[in-house]
Amino acid sequence: MRSTRSRSGSGLRRGLPGRRGVPAVLALALLAGCGGDAASGSARVDVQRMLDRRAAAVLERDEAAYRSTEAPSAATTRQLATGAAEFANLRSLPLTSWSYDVTGFHRSGDRATAEAALRYRIRGYDKASVTAVRTLSLVRDDGGAWHVASDEPSEKGTEQLWEQGRIRAVRGERSLVLGVGRSPDALREYTRLADRAVPAVTQAWGEDWARRVVVLVPESLEEMAGLLGAPESGYRGIAAVTIGEAGGPAEAPADRIIVNPDAYAVLGDFGRQVVLTHETTHVATRAHTNAATPLWLSEGYADWVGYRTTGRTAPEVAPELRRAVTEGRAPDALPEDDDFGFSGDSGTLAQAYEGGWLACRMIADRWGEARLDEFYRAVGAHGKRAGAVEGALKAVLGTTLGAFTEKWREYVRGQLG
Repeated sequence: MRSTRSRSGSGLRRGLPGRRGVPAVLALALLAGCGGDAASGSARVDVQRMLDRRAAAVLERDEAAYRSTEAPSAATTRQLATGAAEFANLRSLPLTSWSYDVTGFHRSGDRATAEAALRYRIRGYDKASVTAVRTLSLVRDDGGAWHVASDEPSEKGTEQLWEQGRIRAVRGERSLVLGVGRSPDALREYTRLADRAVPAVTQAWGEDWARRVVVLVPESLEEMAGLLGAPESGYRGIAAVTIGEAGGPAEAPADRIIVNPDAYAVLGDFGRQVVLTHETTHVATRAHTNAATPLWLSEGYADWVGYRTTGRTAPEVAPELRRAVTEGRAPDALPEDDDFGFSGDSGTLAQAYEGGWLACRMIADRWGEARLDEFYRAVGAHGKRAGAVEGALKAVLGTTLGAFTEKWREYVRGQLG
């Protein structure tokens, strides 16, 4: 699903309720330390210079230079990884840039706290920097030099993959898989499926996207939730999510597909392929997905692409909706965004996905696949929800929302009755 950090996926159920916006540079108020005096200002400049050296050490793979920026007692602080361990965890991350920008600073004698925007880009994938907001505890030594005592996600930030363990990077023809706690052979299986997903999505959507994906494979559901900055209970049973800048410009960081290894492991090869193709569809459609796009369309389209060439029938793909139809409980209206929430009834969630999939499948069957793509783009081009679907239905499909909904109800009953 395309979301706040676009989220989707599950066994073969994907999606989360929140949907617009992404992790970006957070505006952090400048904290004036020591009354904002000249000494504090000078210390902030010194800290920025130290962080510049720290960033250069990461890019140059210079462990000694990296360790020289850390306080001797850093290993005893409550951070996820420090010193040699953190540096080793980062070693395999293919970077083209890495920098810190101090956005807030508060000093008290020989100690200080800095808020910083850590910006980095992955080689060959990120056209713009990913930004992680950090809180750094700092200490000054007897010689007046500042050092990092701890470097952690700030209150509004999230964990980064390297904080969870040593990263292994495996490249496919069209994918980069970054994993923790997984063997290279295990990660190569992800590249195999991702490399299949990219051309499948391109065949359906077209070539106006990056045509490559970044897949993150944390060690467990708990670590996945840490990357997303959300309780793990919200992702239990969800096989994968996609985070990215919905409606963002072409010059944006590459979307990340984040796998829940616990749920993903219980799927067969077919299910895993559908999940990765679904998530890759969100990557491809990101620039055309925004507040105007209802979840039945974004999730339904991603499922449509995921199942497009599998030969699976409507009853096979939509068992929950079929049960409702056979019991006389066929839906009267297209799924609402709230129907895609994971906190509600699982049957309602399943039917929402299946209903969205059937709506997109109906458009492809009756108006053609090219019109389905055109309709998706037209909805997103509206920019806001009010009138977006109605306008696109009229302009692209020559129909009204009422007539479309009635056709969809007939289609659901015909396919599943």
